[in-house]
Amino acid sequence: MTSAATAARAAIEVSSLSKDFGAFSAVSDVSFDVRSGEVLGFLGPNGAGKSTTMKMITGFLAPTQGQIRVAGFDVGRQPIEVKRRIGYLPEGAPAYDDMTATAFLEFIARIRGYNRRERHERVAMAIDKANLGSVAHKPIETLSKGFKRRVGLAQAILHDPPILVMDEPTDGLDPNQKHEVRELIREMAKDKAILISTHILEEVDAICDRAIIIAHGSLLFDGTPQQLVAMSDLHNAVRISFESDIPAAAEACLRRLDEVTDVICDTDANHLTVLPGNGLSIVRQVTHLARDEGWQIEEVFVETGQLDEVFRRITTRPGSEQGGAES
Repeated sequence: MTSAATAARAAIEVSSLSKDFGAFSAVSDVSFDVRSGEVLGFLGPNGAGKSTTMKMITGFLAPTQGQIRVAGFDVGRQPIEVKRRIGYLPEGAPAYDDMTATAFLEFIARIRGYNRRERHERVAMAIDKANLGSVAHKPIETLSKGFKRRVGLAQAILHDPPILVMDEPTDGLDPNQKHEVRELIREMAKDKAILISTHILEEVDAICDRAIIIAHGSLLFDGTPQQLVAMSDLHNAVRISFESDIPAAAEACLRRLDEVTDVICDTDANHLTVLPGNGLSIVRQVTHLARDEGWQIEEVFVETGQLDEVFRRITTRPGSEQGGAES
């Protein structure tokens, strides 16, 4: 994210947001923002409150308390101004199944008030960016889940909004389609604020500048993907693969190194994994020891960390178990 984007006022501002359904707390005191030029990944397990929060941001669900501003406009008091500036891909990408993709997008363009020439230009642009050319004139009900999702994406970007809110944008897509959509998100992020919810951890690492984690309706983490992965027990761990059997004294020697907290031995695979304290880099100490001891090593690999491990730890730790929500 550029320094100019950082200095600008946030495109989405969520302050002390809560949503109750009777005695059930779906979202509890959540605050965050999204700035222009930023892709924010909204992470959480199923039932965390992600979709509920997105529905409140886009004006489809009123909060119990808290404030949401989009492009400076209050969602509750100025909903039309908000909807003009936001593109929303909801869960399930609802559409009129008996329409073709082109007819549906033309319908959306008419609702947004474009004249005939503008409708033609906007629909053509959306079909091209969502890569719908091969199915543009087929009824939506005949399309695969992945293509239906892309029709939903096309309607979200049709009016070229400065802010995009997308609920699971790559859900149902094959690997090639996921790559195309991620590339499109990266391209659009140059001049837009983008909020995407996902449970696909690799997506956060691939396209997000920042990530927040919500569980049981509460915000538990707000930081960069790099900060998130650095919380992994395996961050900067060193895996040593030996050419043959692991030397008898190797594990004990490695445990004596400064900053080493544990050594995991896998005799079947002939490798050791050396865990550092506080994610510190220990590869130099490990390789120097291996050289001095004359170990016959096939490979030394430094782990970056595992997002799924960190995600599980954050979302299941004590204190994150109050309430609940829809996805």
